[in-house]
Amino acid sequence: MNHRLHVRFEQLERATEKLLNSAASLGETRTHQAPGPNQWSAAQVVQHLLVAEQGIGQYIGKKVQQEEGLLKSGVGARLRAGLLRVLLRAPFLKFKAPARLAALMPEGAAVPPLPQLRTDWATSRRQLERMLNEFPSKLLDKAIFKHPRSGMLNIYQTLDFMVDHVLHHQRQVQRIGKQLV
Repeated sequence: MNHRLHVRFEQLERATEKLLNSAASLGETRTHQAPGPNQWSAAQVVQHLLVAEQGIGQYIGKKVQQEEGLLKSGVGARLRAGLLRVLLRAPFLKFKAPARLAALMPEGAAVPPLPQLRTDWATSRRQLERMLNEFPSKLLDKAIFKHPRSGMLNIYQTLDFMVDHVLHHQRQVQRIGKQLV
């Protein structure tokens, strides 16, 4: 893994660990308790992030196989990725999960216990790490992941999004904890 990827991967690891610890600090019962109607519990937030990361990894894996048709990410992608970062970091903004992702987490479905989600996420993260270790250097500037709102991103922008996505939901888990007191 090149240095720039490694730095982003480490940021993702730290952000994820902090989020998981925040969720665990609520206790097993409160982790699965929604603060209100039509709101996610902390465990659902963790599950959402896990499902999103697994989907990103699968998408990138497919794109790496089709390296011939990949286009270089340009200025437009850089601007859209920058705007996405700003919006995800704005504490007052909320977003609906994309329909495709929401369908993978049906409402009313049982959410696994937090220790199981942590184990599943660790497995998924090791797969991501392997993929990044083997990521072809000739694809570093290529558009490799299609974000539902900001379009095609290169691998650096994708990892930045993943970090910001976890940080965005970290604030959500903290709000949930305060609401459940």
